[in-house]
Amino acid sequence: MAISKIWGAALAVGLALGGLPAAQAQSWEETVAEARGQTLYWNAWGGDEGINDYVAWVGERLAEEYEIELVHVKLSDTAEAVRKVVAEKAAGRHADGSVDLIWINGENFKAMKDQDLLHGPITPSLPNYALIDVAANPAIELDFTIPTGGYESPYGQAKLVFIYDTQTVSEPPASMAALLDHAAANPGRVTYPAPPQFLGTTFLKQALYELVDDPEALLLEAGDNFDAVTAPLWDYLDRLHPVLWRDGKDFPSGDDALIRLLDEGAVDFALSFHPGKASSAIAQDLLPDTVRTFVLAEGTIGNTHYVAIPYNAAHKAAAMVAANFLLSPEAQARKQHPDVWGDMTVLSMDRLSEEGRAQFDALPRGIATLGPAELGPTLPEPHPSWMTRIEASWLERYGS
Repeated sequence: MAISKIWGAALAVGLALGGLPAAQAQSWEETVAEARGQTLYWNAWGGDEGINDYVAWVGERLAEEYEIELVHVKLSDTAEAVRKVVAEKAAGRHADGSVDLIWINGENFKAMKDQDLLHGPITPSLPNYALIDVAANPAIELDFTIPTGGYESPYGQAKLVFIYDTQTVSEPPASMAALLDHAAANPGRVTYPAPPQFLGTTFLKQALYELVDDPEALLLEAGDNFDAVTAPLWDYLDRLHPVLWRDGKDFPSGDDALIRLLDEGAVDFALSFHPGKASSAIAQDLLPDTVRTFVLAEGTIGNTHYVAIPYNAAHKAAAMVAANFLLSPEAQARKQHPDVWGDMTVLSMDRLSEEGRAQFDALPRGIATLGPAELGPTLPEPHPSWMTRIEASWLERYGS
C-alpha cells in the first residue's frame, strides 16, 4: 500500500475544490468584547472523564480571561447535536439556537455543510489559526476528504494505535491479517467496539484499507461499487467474530472499556485514537507499567478533529473566542500532556514563540507512548459515505 500515493490522491480530491473565502468583517477586538458575559453551550462527546476534565479546564480559563461561562453539553454521539440544529432550522429557529459550538468531524461535518447549517467561514478570523502552517500540512483543511472551507477549526489530531501488555503478548501483530491469526489461535482474546461507536467503525475501515484491491477507491464517494469493495471485509469479519471475546455476541463500549478488559486480563489488545492513551492509563493506575503501544506496519488511520459553529448559534462571539483559545499554545500543550489527554497538537512548532515551544518541550512523553517516527505512516480517513454505509451494513449483519 503506497501511503504517499493515497495522501496525494486525497489532497488532489479536496484541494481541487478551492481555498478559503475572505475573512469576516468584524474585528477580533469587537468579537472578544461581544463575547464577554455570554454563556457558551459546547456540545461535545462526554464519554471520557479525562476529556471531560479538559473541557472543564477550558471553561475555567474562558471564565478567567473572557468572562465566558462554558456549559459542556455531553453527547454520546455528535449526531445528536446535528439533529438539534436540523430540527431548529425546520422549525424556523434561525437565530438564538441551542447549540453554540460542536466538537465535530467526518460524516457529521459533511451533513451540516451540505445543509448550510454552519456559521462562517471562521478560521480566517481566528488569530491563533496563524500558528498552523497549512502549506506544510494541507491535510489540516481536509476532513475525511471534504474541504473544510474554514467552517471548522482544528483543535487536535488523532491516530489509531493498539495497546498490549508485554507480559502477555511477546510479539504483537503487524497487520489486520496477523490480528485475525492471533484471534484464531487465542479464542476470546480479541474484541473491538461495536459500530456506530467511532472506534469500532475505525477498526472496520482499518481492515478495509488492508483488504481492498484499490485503496484510492475509499477516497471517493461510495457508490454502486460498495458491495464489491467491501466484500473482503465481511469475509474477514465472518471469520473473526466466532473467535472474538464473548463469541462476538457482546462488544465493549469504547477505548475506556477496552482498557478495563486489558487490565483485567480478559483480552490481549485495546484500541485508542490517542497515542498517549496507554501512558495516561498507566499514570492513573488503570494499566500496569508493562503495557506498551504498537501500530501496524503499513500504517493506521489518522484524522483531525475540529470545532464548528452552527449557523443559528445564539452566542457566536463566545464560540469564536473558545475556538481561538483551543488553538493557543497553552490549551494545545495541556491537551497533549499524557496525564490530561495525550492528543497530538495541530500547531506548527516553527510558528510558535520561544515561550510557546517551551510548553511543548517540557511535556513528558510517557513510557508507553511511541515517538513521532515510531508512529509510522498515517492513512487518510475514507470519504464519509463509506462510514455511514459500513455502519449500516455491520448492524444489519451483526447487530442484535
